[in-house]
Amino acid sequence: MTDTTEDRRDPIKVMVVDDHPMWRDAVARDLAESGFEVVATAGDGDQAVRRAKAAAPDVLVLDLNLPGKPGVQVCKEVVGENPALRVLVLSASGEHADVLEAVKSGATGYLLKSASTGELQDAVRRTAVGDPVFTPGLAGLVLGEYRRLASEPAPTPDTDEPKAPRLTDRETEVLRLVAKGLSYKQIAERLVISHRTVQNHVQNTLGKLQLHNRVELVRYAIERGLDDE
Repeated sequence: MTDTTEDRRDPIKVMVVDDHPMWRDAVARDLAESGFEVVATAGDGDQAVRRAKAAAPDVLVLDLNLPGKPGVQVCKEVVGENPALRVLVLSASGEHADVLEAVKSGATGYLLKSASTGELQDAVRRTAVGDPVFTPGLAGLVLGEYRRLASEPAPTPDTDEPKAPRLTDRETEVLRLVAKGLSYKQIAERLVISHRTVQNHVQNTLGKLQLHNRVELVRYAIERGLDDE
Protein backbone atom coordinates (compact mmCIF):
# COMPACT_ATOMS: atom_id res chain seq x y z
CA MET A 1 0.00 0.00 0.00
CA THR A 2 1.41 3.39 -0.92
CA ASP A 3 1.91 5.99 1.76
CA THR A 4 0.84 9.45 0.69
CA THR A 5 0.50 11.08 4.11
CA GLU A 6 4.24 11.28 4.65
CA ASP A 7 4.95 13.09 1.42
CA ARG A 8 4.19 16.66 2.55
CA ARG A 9 2.97 18.09 5.84
CA ASP A 10 4.28 21.64 5.51
CA PRO A 11 2.90 24.12 2.98
CA ILE A 12 4.73 24.12 -0.35
CA LYS A 13 6.93 27.22 -0.57
CA VAL A 14 6.49 28.99 -3.90
CA MET A 15 8.16 31.93 -5.62
CA VAL A 16 6.50 33.66 -8.59
CA VAL A 17 8.60 35.37 -11.28
CA ASP A 18 6.93 37.48 -13.98
CA ASP A 19 7.61 40.96 -15.35
CA HIS A 20 3.92 41.94 -15.43
CA PRO A 21 2.99 43.15 -11.91
CA MET A 22 -0.75 42.53 -12.19
CA TRP A 23 -0.27 38.98 -13.50
CA ARG A 24 2.47 38.23 -10.96
CA ASP A 25 0.38 39.51 -8.05
CA ALA A 26 -2.71 37.62 -9.23
CA VAL A 27 -0.83 34.31 -9.50
CA ALA A 28 0.81 34.83 -6.11
CA ARG A 29 -2.55 35.71 -4.52
CA ASP A 30 -4.33 32.69 -6.02
CA LEU A 31 -1.60 30.34 -4.82
CA ALA A 32 -1.53 31.87 -1.33
CA GLU A 33 -5.31 31.62 -1.03
CA SER A 34 -5.19 27.94 -1.97
CA GLY A 35 -2.73 27.05 0.80
CA PHE A 36 0.70 27.56 -0.73
CA GLU A 37 3.29 29.68 1.07
CA VAL A 38 4.42 32.40 -1.33
CA VAL A 39 7.89 33.24 -0.02
CA ALA A 40 8.95 35.74 -2.71
CA THR A 41 8.15 37.32 -6.07
CA ALA A 42 10.39 38.94 -8.67
CA GLY A 43 9.95 40.99 -11.83
CA ASP A 44 13.24 40.49 -13.67
CA GLY A 45 15.87 37.81 -14.14
CA ASP A 46 18.63 39.16 -11.91
CA GLN A 47 16.18 39.84 -9.10
CA ALA A 48 14.78 36.33 -9.50
CA VAL A 49 18.17 34.67 -9.04
CA ARG A 50 18.98 36.75 -5.94
CA ARG A 51 15.62 36.25 -4.28
CA ALA A 52 15.42 32.54 -5.09
CA LYS A 53 18.75 32.04 -3.32
CA ALA A 54 17.57 33.98 -0.27
CA ALA A 55 14.01 32.64 -0.05
CA ALA A 56 14.76 28.97 -0.88
CA PRO A 57 11.35 28.09 -2.39
CA ASP A 58 10.34 24.52 -3.16
CA VAL A 59 8.90 25.56 -6.53
CA LEU A 60 9.79 28.51 -8.74
CA VAL A 61 6.91 29.51 -11.02
CA LEU A 62 8.83 31.17 -13.83
CA ASP A 63 7.97 33.19 -16.91
CA LEU A 64 10.50 32.90 -19.76
CA ASN A 65 10.25 36.43 -21.14
CA LEU A 66 12.03 38.51 -18.50
CA PRO A 67 14.03 41.75 -18.67
CA GLY A 68 17.71 41.66 -17.79
CA LYS A 69 18.18 37.92 -17.82
CA PRO A 70 15.98 35.46 -19.77
CA GLY A 71 13.99 32.83 -17.94
CA VAL A 72 16.04 29.91 -19.27
CA GLN A 73 19.19 31.47 -17.83
CA VAL A 74 17.44 32.04 -14.51
CA CYS A 75 16.43 28.38 -14.54
CA LYS A 76 20.00 27.21 -15.20
CA GLU A 77 21.40 29.36 -12.43
CA VAL A 78 18.88 28.59 -9.69
CA VAL A 79 18.86 24.84 -10.38
CA GLY A 80 22.65 24.86 -10.57
CA GLU A 81 22.76 26.60 -7.19
CA ASN A 82 20.12 24.32 -5.65
CA PRO A 83 19.37 21.07 -7.55
CA ALA A 84 16.48 20.33 -5.16
CA LEU A 85 14.61 23.40 -6.40
CA ARG A 86 11.83 22.60 -8.88
CA VAL A 87 11.03 25.01 -11.69
CA LEU A 88 7.59 25.21 -13.28
CA VAL A 89 7.62 27.43 -16.35
CA LEU A 90 4.40 29.40 -16.79
CA SER A 91 4.59 30.97 -20.22
CA ALA A 92 2.42 32.43 -22.95
CA SER A 93 4.57 30.64 -25.51
CA GLY A 94 3.77 27.14 -26.66
CA GLU A 95 6.59 27.14 -29.21
CA HIS A 96 8.38 23.80 -29.21
CA ALA A 97 11.80 25.45 -29.16
CA ASP A 98 10.90 27.37 -25.98
CA VAL A 99 9.59 24.23 -24.28
CA LEU A 100 12.68 22.17 -25.09
CA GLU A 101 15.07 24.94 -24.11
CA ALA A 102 13.31 25.31 -20.75
CA VAL A 103 13.48 21.57 -20.05
CA LYS A 104 17.15 21.40 -21.03
CA SER A 105 17.79 24.28 -18.63
CA GLY A 106 16.44 22.20 -15.76
CA ALA A 107 12.71 22.96 -15.65
CA THR A 108 10.56 20.16 -14.24
CA GLY A 109 7.39 21.28 -16.00
CA TYR A 110 5.92 23.69 -18.55
CA LEU A 111 2.43 25.16 -18.38
CA LEU A 112 0.81 27.68 -20.67
CA LYS A 113 -0.70 30.83 -19.19
CA SER A 114 -4.05 29.77 -20.62
CA ALA A 115 -4.21 27.13 -17.87
CA SER A 116 -6.93 27.50 -15.24
CA THR A 117 -6.18 28.36 -11.62
CA GLY A 118 -6.97 24.77 -10.65
CA GLU A 119 -4.57 23.42 -13.28
CA LEU A 120 -1.82 25.71 -12.00
CA GLN A 121 -2.39 24.64 -8.39
CA ASP A 122 -2.25 20.97 -9.36
CA ALA A 123 0.87 21.58 -11.46
CA VAL A 124 2.66 23.28 -8.55
CA ARG A 125 1.80 20.41 -6.21
CA ARG A 126 3.05 17.82 -8.67
CA THR A 127 6.14 19.82 -9.54
CA ALA A 128 7.03 20.09 -5.85
CA VAL A 129 7.45 16.32 -5.63
CA GLY A 130 9.39 16.06 -8.88
CA ASP A 131 6.69 14.92 -11.27
CA PRO A 132 7.08 16.31 -14.80
CA VAL A 133 4.04 18.47 -15.62
CA PHE A 134 3.32 19.66 -19.14
CA THR A 135 0.42 21.32 -20.89
CA PRO A 136 -1.36 18.57 -22.87
CA GLY A 137 0.42 17.88 -26.16
CA LEU A 138 3.86 18.91 -24.90
CA ALA A 139 4.76 15.79 -22.90
CA GLY A 140 5.19 13.70 -26.07
CA LEU A 141 7.38 16.41 -27.56
CA VAL A 142 9.69 16.35 -24.56
CA LEU A 143 9.94 12.55 -24.48
CA GLY A 144 10.75 12.61 -28.20
CA GLU A 145 13.56 15.06 -27.50
CA TYR A 146 14.91 12.80 -24.75
CA ARG A 147 15.10 10.01 -27.31
CA ARG A 148 16.75 12.24 -29.91
CA LEU A 149 19.39 13.33 -27.42
CA ALA A 150 20.01 9.74 -26.41
CA SER A 151 20.61 8.77 -30.04
CA GLU A 152 23.43 11.30 -30.39
CA PRO A 153 26.97 9.96 -29.94
CA ALA A 154 28.13 10.26 -26.35
CA PRO A 155 31.28 12.32 -25.74
CA THR A 156 34.47 10.32 -25.51
CA PRO A 157 35.11 9.71 -21.80
CA ASP A 158 38.37 10.76 -20.20
CA THR A 159 40.71 7.86 -19.55
CA ASP A 160 41.00 8.96 -15.94
CA GLU A 161 37.24 8.96 -15.44
CA PRO A 162 36.21 6.52 -12.70
CA LYS A 163 34.03 3.55 -13.55
CA ALA A 164 30.31 4.24 -13.39
CA PRO A 165 28.89 3.44 -9.93
CA ARG A 166 26.68 0.41 -9.54
CA LEU A 167 23.00 0.96 -8.92
CA THR A 168 20.95 -1.35 -6.72
CA ASP A 169 18.27 -3.50 -8.36
CA ARG A 170 15.57 -1.23 -6.93
CA GLU A 171 17.28 1.94 -8.14
CA THR A 172 17.57 0.43 -11.62
CA GLU A 173 13.89 -0.55 -11.52
CA VAL A 174 12.84 2.97 -10.55
CA LEU A 175 15.13 4.46 -13.20
CA ARG A 176 13.59 2.26 -15.89
CA LEU A 177 10.07 3.45 -14.95
CA VAL A 178 11.20 7.09 -14.89
CA ALA A 179 12.52 6.61 -18.43
CA LYS A 180 9.15 5.22 -19.51
CA GLY A 181 7.58 8.53 -18.49
CA LEU A 182 5.78 7.38 -15.33
CA SER A 183 5.19 9.92 -12.58
CA TYR A 184 6.59 9.26 -9.11
CA LYS A 185 3.05 8.48 -7.91
CA GLN A 186 2.58 5.90 -10.67
CA ILE A 187 5.98 4.35 -9.88
CA ALA A 188 5.05 4.12 -6.19
CA GLU A 189 1.80 2.34 -7.06
CA ARG A 190 3.51 0.02 -9.55
CA LEU A 191 6.21 -1.03 -7.05
CA VAL A 192 3.96 -0.88 -3.96
CA ILE A 193 6.24 1.55 -2.14
CA SER A 194 5.71 5.07 -0.83
CA HIS A 195 6.04 8.21 -2.90
CA ARG A 196 8.84 9.35 -0.56
CA THR A 197 10.75 6.11 -1.13
CA VAL A 198 10.59 6.69 -4.90
CA GLN A 199 11.95 10.21 -4.40
CA ASN A 200 14.78 8.85 -2.23
CA HIS A 201 15.75 6.27 -4.86
CA VAL A 202 15.81 8.97 -7.56
CA GLN A 203 17.92 11.31 -5.41
CA ASN A 204 20.35 8.49 -4.58
CA THR A 205 20.63 7.61 -8.27
CA LEU A 206 21.25 11.24 -9.24
CA GLY A 207 24.03 11.39 -6.63
CA LYS A 208 25.66 8.15 -7.70
CA LEU A 209 25.62 9.08 -11.38
CA GLN A 210 26.58 12.72 -10.72
CA LEU A 211 23.54 13.94 -12.63
CA HIS A 212 21.59 17.08 -11.78
CA ASN A 213 17.96 16.63 -12.78
CA ARG A 214 15.32 14.38 -14.28
CA VAL A 215 16.21 15.41 -17.83
CA GLU A 216 19.75 14.08 -17.46
CA LEU A 217 18.45 10.99 -15.64
CA VAL A 218 16.02 10.08 -18.43
CA ARG A 219 18.70 10.61 -21.06
CA TYR A 220 21.04 8.31 -19.12
CA ALA A 221 18.36 5.61 -18.93
CA ILE A 222 17.39 5.83 -22.61
CA GLU A 223 21.03 5.70 -23.69
CA ARG A 224 21.25 2.36 -21.90
CA GLY A 225 18.00 1.06 -23.34
CA LEU A 226 16.25 0.88 -19.99
CA ASP A 227 13.06 2.35 -21.41
CA ASP A 228 12.69 -0.64 -23.76
CA GLU A 229 12.91 -3.32 -21.09
